[in-house]
Amino acid sequence: MIEERVTFISDGLKLSAVIGLPEGLKAGEKRPAMIVLHGFGSTKDAGNVVTPCTMLNALGYATLRFDFRGCGDSEGEHSRLICLEQVSDTRHALSLLESHAHIDAKRIGVMGSSFGAAVAVYAAGIDKRFACCISASGWGNGAKKFEAQHSAPGAFDKFMAMLAEGRAHREQTGTSLMVSRYDIVPIPPSLRGHVITKSIMTMPVETAQSMYDFMAENVVSQISPRPSLFLHSAVDSVTPTQQTIDMFTRARAPAELHLFSGTDHFMFAEKNKRVHEVVTTWLNTFFPVHGEPLSLDHH
Repeated sequence: MIEERVTFISDGLKLSAVIGLPEGLKAGEKRPAMIVLHGFGSTKDAGNVVTPCTMLNALGYATLRFDFRGCGDSEGEHSRLICLEQVSDTRHALSLLESHAHIDAKRIGVMGSSFGAAVAVYAAGIDKRFACCISASGWGNGAKKFEAQHSAPGAFDKFMAMLAEGRAHREQTGTSLMVSRYDIVPIPPSLRGHVITKSIMTMPVETAQSMYDFMAENVVSQISPRPSLFLHSAVDSVTPTQQTIDMFTRARAPAELHLFSGTDHFMFAEKNKRVHEVVTTWLNTFFPVHGEPLSLDHH
């Protein structure tokens, strides 16, 4: 794998990125590419990003991983994560790849995990330049997701009160109320080792409100006739599995759903062999490095 550290501009902000190219490229040769999105308040160096990029490069694909605005080494108000702004970042990342000498501009897909999966689905739904979409441990309805994540008695009422307090705080002070990432998205202590260095630990309430309002499921059907793949752990300790099932039921062919036992929310970072095999087979069928994909004419 050959890595190129680059930057690109998204809505006036300079974002930090890494382009990965497979070994053995010939002069003038172009390959399909995948943009791999990081999760909630994370960075492009998370295991859920680096591991699939390494896998994709070994299979012959080019990749792009980048820090969303306000995350990692990118510009932007630190810790302010707004879903639709991340969608915009993803579309600008696509524009960067379209002009790369070794990338087939017509064959650029997008994939992500968790928060990044929701952004990937939304971006692919509204921007037909994306050739395919892979969602891992994702979600499509922010309100239902939060209700399930805060399921203990009184927990969801507490979460909604936090949103209301945040709105009142901004009206009164003109500033954001800052809260812990775990008050927004609870993660069991056993999985917190996946929250890597440089991850954002304190965020404005506006981030939670943005996620609550985000409805990737409303645009998922628009990905068709481009192919989509939905992955989730059968038992997910962070994002409810039902979120991905519901997105799949709204998707149109060609779409596939796979639920995995023996893994949890960070399925790519866990380097699960079966996940790797399913993704590889799906890519060979619907988004091959060389040759034509399976016919996508059926709906």
